[in-house]
Amino acid sequence: MKYYLITIAIAILIGCQAPAPSTIAQNIEPGAMQMEQYLPLLNDKRIGVVVNPTSQVGEKHLLDTLLALELEVVKIFTPEHGLRGDKSAGEIIQDGIDQTSGLPVVSLYGSNKKPSPASMEGLDVMIFDMQDVGTRFYTYISTMHYVMEACADAGVELVILDRPNPNGHYVAGPVREEGFESFVGMHPTPIVHGMTVGELAQMIVGEGWLDTDSPLTMKIIPVKNWDHATPYSLPVKPSPNLPNDQAIGLYPSLCLFEGTVVSIGRGTELPFQIIGHPAYSEKQFSFTPTPNPGAKNPPLKGETCYGLDLSSLDPIPNFTLSYLINFYNDMKDDGAFFNNYFNTLAGNASLQEQIKAGLNEAEIMASWEADINDFKEKRRQYLLYKDFE
Repeated sequence: MKYYLITIAIAILIGCQAPAPSTIAQNIEPGAMQMEQYLPLLNDKRIGVVVNPTSQVGEKHLLDTLLALELEVVKIFTPEHGLRGDKSAGEIIQDGIDQTSGLPVVSLYGSNKKPSPASMEGLDVMIFDMQDVGTRFYTYISTMHYVMEACADAGVELVILDRPNPNGHYVAGPVREEGFESFVGMHPTPIVHGMTVGELAQMIVGEGWLDTDSPLTMKIIPVKNWDHATPYSLPVKPSPNLPNDQAIGLYPSLCLFEGTVVSIGRGTELPFQIIGHPAYSEKQFSFTPTPNPGAKNPPLKGETCYGLDLSSLDPIPNFTLSYLINFYNDMKDDGAFFNNYFNTLAGNASLQEQIKAGLNEAEIMASWEADINDFKEKRRQYLLYKDFE
């Protein structure tokens, strides 16, 4: 009887919730919208959810949707930027209580990035539903990796509600080398891996990257009406400093600047859409970073930065080193350009040395070709959707 009532409620909820604008035009339905596929897995189960503001079912949050169906959600796990998506990059997230639902919130971006055995107690099933942007250093996939390990260790079933990858139409960048493992480089993939979280989860299992001896029971709910050649405009910004499609498209190329002295617009209205530094020689465009909710202490705070405005660039290029090389060549005589974080983001020590040695973009990218081809060959067996090639 309860399942029958839930089935009726699904129809009512879906009927009452308009799809987000990006999915109306494209008829794309993320995994969270496929309620008939995953709700039977949750009936009479104690549920944990790994969610943030992108965890939407139409216009309603997944957590609110599950609670409205009177399912037994008992715990919320939340990643970098927090449950409400209002925390700055790198800001520690604290455990607490969600004021709306009254449920306990377990931080996965504080003292523990992996759910502890104690936090997994009392769970039968875990739902992972967060929007990724398709780069190795975007930390939601690292959170997913640790959740996968924790679920395997605790014998908790994992249900991944898949979402389109807005940068899923290509593969590019250096493959992370051994010895450069980090929370922004968990997996030996290129910077742009061209996979959804569901596809990547299959690769993590298939390639034996999980640090556990226990088997993982995992179910992936795929996206409908999407493939890797289909553009996707995100209905909800995935993090505070990726506010629009322009920033998301430029993010793979501009994030490497986080390992330099250059600002990429944190603390402005155009994060990941502008590049600048006080010492840059061209003075036609300028901006001044100031604290805001998504960047409480932005790099170069209060300093006038000169550089490039990419906010109206059309089309947005695929991953490119051209901006990085341009700024390095312009500023290399002013002292240290790279910081200690650069090699961690790059996933190797060679990219920095190649730039310093004066290699051009084509020469550097040619040095990655064999590794990228090897990765693409592995990647194919884990894809859930038609590829872009």
